[in-house]
Amino acid sequence: MRAIRAETFSGYQGLKLVELPKPAVTDGKVLVRMTAAGVTPLDHTILSGKFHGSKAPLVLGNEGAGVVEDGGGTDFPVGSRVMFFGAYGAFEDGTDSEWVAVRKEDLCLIPDNLDDVSAAGIPVAYLTAQVALTLAGFRAGKTVLAPAIGGSIGNAVTQLARALGAKHAMSSTTNHAKAEQAKALGFNEVIDTSLEKLGDGVRRITSGYGADIVIDGVGGEVLSEALGALALGGNVTTLGYSASRTTTIDVTNLIVPQASIRGLNMFAQPQAAITNAWNVIVSLLKSGAIKPIVAKTFPLVEAVDALRYLIEGRPFGRVVLTI
Repeated sequence: MRAIRAETFSGYQGLKLVELPKPAVTDGKVLVRMTAAGVTPLDHTILSGKFHGSKAPLVLGNEGAGVVEDGGGTDFPVGSRVMFFGAYGAFEDGTDSEWVAVRKEDLCLIPDNLDDVSAAGIPVAYLTAQVALTLAGFRAGKTVLAPAIGGSIGNAVTQLARALGAKHAMSSTTNHAKAEQAKALGFNEVIDTSLEKLGDGVRRITSGYGADIVIDGVGGEVLSEALGALALGGNVTTLGYSASRTTTIDVTNLIVPQASIRGLNMFAQPQAAITNAWNVIVSLLKSGAIKPIVAKTFPLVEAVDALRYLIEGRPFGRVVLTI
């Protein structure tokens, strides 16, 4: 089978198209013929040699969609369309290939109203977003901020919070064109930080109240500014660092509002948390309350171009490989 494999963790040039044996089905695993694979910032982090625990050579791809060919039993009969996320592409070979042997507990049936390309970009972003919101104590009526509306986490959190009854589901962008694009797509609480500071935008939208919950997948200066936008008793969850791994925290932004900050590692979440998140997400997908946004697709053989487009082009929406 064809696969895109990182032969070395040396940047884009480390990715090669290779021929590998088709995986065998073993107990507890399901053979999935891949139809699409999501491209994520984690792919770039691993390819750059900056992710703990990954070892080359490694087929990248942390999420994807496909069709069950064998081993699914009655839960996932042959021909079932499925999407999934797990340790794939990080600690074992991933989804940038024609077949993957997937642990049954990682699979989720794709709703009939969703195509495979859209489904391939759902698992990482929406599972992370829903788990983060749950751990943060989200309930209807809360005010939520998730920076970077064009990014996978920012967009997923914003959509989920809005669909689940947030009083305000806010996001941000540093790009005026993206702010206009967000507005055209119906995201009406996006702060254009080329025109105002993040904290000022939050206070404007919430009439001075602030954000009960911040889910940040950006890091760097954005995380620092988001801390200053918290409401009394608010909390921040940090789970990504696409902007920077380092930030400066003004401790009074935690002390004065008696706020808190926590980290989230999706690879460390219990199965029950993932299952509960899938139940919420699938229900909202079926009703149309949330809808993934795909910016561009690339064929598998153009995986290098796809990853470069994601990292350097910074599109609004997901980048997906078609297989």
